[in-house]
Amino acid sequence: MVHLTAFRVGIAACAVISGLVLNGLTAWWLVRMVSRSAPPLYREYRIWAMSVSVVIVLVTAGAGGYLTYLGLRDPRRLPDALSVIVAVVMIGLPIAVSIAARRLAGIGGIIPVEEPPGKERAPHRRGSLKTRT
Repeated sequence: MVHLTAFRVGIAACAVISGLVLNGLTAWWLVRMVSRSAPPLYREYRIWAMSVSVVIVLVTAGAGGYLTYLGLRDPRRLPDALSVIVAVVMIGLPIAVSIAARRLAGIGGIIPVEEPPGKERAPHRRGSLKTRT
């Protein structure tokens, strides 16, 4: 704990990189999902969607790194409540966004799975089967 001030910047940088990767992958998946589900809307507002996604990812990752840096200022008070709360939020944020987006899109499960070619699920058509007479 004596050298905490020397490692504080490194730990905060790792928190920023972790936030960029986790939130960036989630944002990329969301933008890809929107591009597939609403192609005309996505084509029209693609620059805005990408810009907003990049800004949100940068702000959340930067805030997570900065708050982690602030939380490690006193080596006698570790683990600091601020650092623990920030870590939990930064890990839970992409998971919660992914689950919420999958539920809104009507996709089951938590992990996105691509169906192999030829194995795509066809929509169920109710009442389309004709009975033989």
